Amino acid sequence: MGNIYRFQTSAKRLAVGLVSAVSVLAAPLCTLPALAEGGSSSGFEFRWNNDRDFRKLYYSTSSTRSGSRADYYLILGPKDRKTALIKLAVSVPDYFDAEIEPKNVEVCRMQRGGTLKKTTCLEVIPATVEVSGDGTAIEVFPERPVPVGGTIGLHLEIYNPDAGMYQFNALGQAPGAVPISGYLGSWVVEVAPDE
Repeated sequence: MGNIYRFQTSAKRLAVGLVSAVSVLAAPLCTLPALAEGGSSSGFEFRWNNDRDFRKLYYSTSSTRSGSRADYYLILGPKDRKTALIKLAVSVPDYFDAEIEPKNVEVCRMQRGGTLKKTTCLEVIPATVEVSGDGTAIEVFPERPVPVGGTIGLHLEIYNPDAGMYQFNALGQAPGAVPISGYLGSWVVEVAPDE
């Protein structure tokens, strides 16, 4: 009985000691301000309505700073589309206060970048580009249907808008008798404040 009592008492002391040590070590960590790297994305994205119909698409920008000139690469990979495309429509948020000009938009065969290489336009696909008067829609009509397979995307040259998050939605129209556009996915672009 005495051994059990000593064991329980020792276990309690050890537990109290561990709790004290953890609270002493954690207290300074809790009071430190959170610091973020300027110009980089947090890598964490939260969506209030995590809908199974939402498909996140890959994008790349040359600059994330508000007001700076940037090259946007809105990518559609081989798995992002199952049919050839005769039309690509991109909805732009109405609060995206950057001027998008048709002459600064091109559809390309892309090389998707990563850690060691940049995303680049390998070949421009001949197409007609139209931007709505209020800038909330970009419509691209390739001269020939863009076949399935390979990575394609839009290359935009613009000046970044105010800081915030912007969701661009992609709709693709396949060749066929019925001209119906289907949802391909969305690019959620983050612009950081200019410091």
